[in-house]
Amino acid sequence: MQTTEPGGLSRRDMLRAGIGVAAAAGYAIAAEPILAQAIHTDTAGLAAGDVRFPSGGDMIPAYEARPAAGKSPVVVVISEVFGLHEHIKDVCRRFAKAGYYAIGPELFFREGGVSQLQDIQAILKVVNDVPRKQVLQDLAGAADHARHQAAARSDRVGVTGFCWGGGTTMQFAAASRDVGAAVAWYGPVARPYKDDPPRTGFDAARDIACPFLGLFGEQDSSPSPADVRKFEGILKQHNRTVEIEIYPGAGHAFYADYRASYRPEAARAGWARCVAWFDRFLKT
Repeated sequence: MQTTEPGGLSRRDMLRAGIGVAAAAGYAIAAEPILAQAIHTDTAGLAAGDVRFPSGGDMIPAYEARPAAGKSPVVVVISEVFGLHEHIKDVCRRFAKAGYYAIGPELFFREGGVSQLQDIQAILKVVNDVPRKQVLQDLAGAADHARHQAAARSDRVGVTGFCWGGGTTMQFAAASRDVGAAVAWYGPVARPYKDDPPRTGFDAARDIACPFLGLFGEQDSSPSPADVRKFEGILKQHNRTVEIEIYPGAGHAFYADYRASYRPEAARAGWARCVAWFDRFLKT
């Protein structure tokens, strides 16, 4: 039996035509193959779609999803190195279903994006060269856009991210006093961001004042459990509201349901912790 992909083409037809399955489905090309376990969250009861917001003279693309009625706390969703693709959009819809105004910005827009790149080293070359100042500016712009919408609670802003986005969550939580709660998923704390001098998650830990939850995998090597515990130690010297969870049997990207790294038990547990954390600090 052939599998039908978006647009009505079979997977075999797409391969014959030279069309990347991941690209056609809205996923990152470099993350192929996209597994059948990938979760799709519908938009029933939601207002969702593509938007743009101003930042540094540019209009930055983003995807947002929120409950169709009422006013909701804002959660900025930061992607992995793959940029704003279908998985991150789906995560935004998951947050909307949980009662949040979620916005996921395309932080590699100025660099031409990375969705068309098939080689992870080519992607990292782009990502690692993006200045920290630019990333923080764009995240502030995304948060500002969302919190000034009629459907948002302007005084409630959270941030979360995955992999590179987890590390960037640490940087944004350290830099912005508008952030009321942060959840970082397996962010490589030792990886430096382009700045003068370069800044790692260890550096950011000293400045994170908001309630902070970190979700990591025991079998990860970037960050390693040792790096996580070092980060935790620095963080707790400066912040009383910190929780760190290292899930046994889970490695890097254990929440990425479209990839082979997905670990359902850890993913479900992490998601429950994440939503509960935001409920505690953004909804009260």
